[in-house]
Amino acid sequence: MVAWADVERAEPEFAARVRRLFDAGRHKTIATLRADGSPRISGIECEFADGELTFGSMPGARKGADLRRDPRFALHGPTVHPVTGKEAEWPGEAKIAGRAVPAGPADEEAAAEMFAADISEVAITRLNPEATLLVIESWTPRRGLRVVERE
Repeated sequence: MVAWADVERAEPEFAARVRRLFDAGRHKTIATLRADGSPRISGIECEFADGELTFGSMPGARKGADLRRDPRFALHGPTVHPVTGKEAEWPGEAKIAGRAVPAGPADEEAAAEMFAADISEVAITRLNPEATLLVIESWTPRRGLRVVERE
């Protein structure tokens, strides 16, 4: 399993920027797979703690059923739109993909079930300093960090 701590050890500066982007707002979006294989997106909250990235699902929620059946997910951090004329100041957006590993109940009082992320990819999409190119930084455990610029 690749935990958040593994990303932090491998690329501390990149991981810190991902955390800042995820911490910019409370609500994130998760994509899961329905029983028929089609995608489902849902609002979600997540937490980085003790070297893990965790998120939960309330009882009866479809995203929890999706993850129990097929653990693949994609998590998108909060979106902050670029300001016209100040596009170079846009911090970008972060995404994390992987497999959800059941981590038990949220606590003794809550019926929510928790999942820990087994991370397969982490990415930041942003603009270059001149705001003329899209910059995609992505990390995988196998390949490490890669940066690609596109027009």
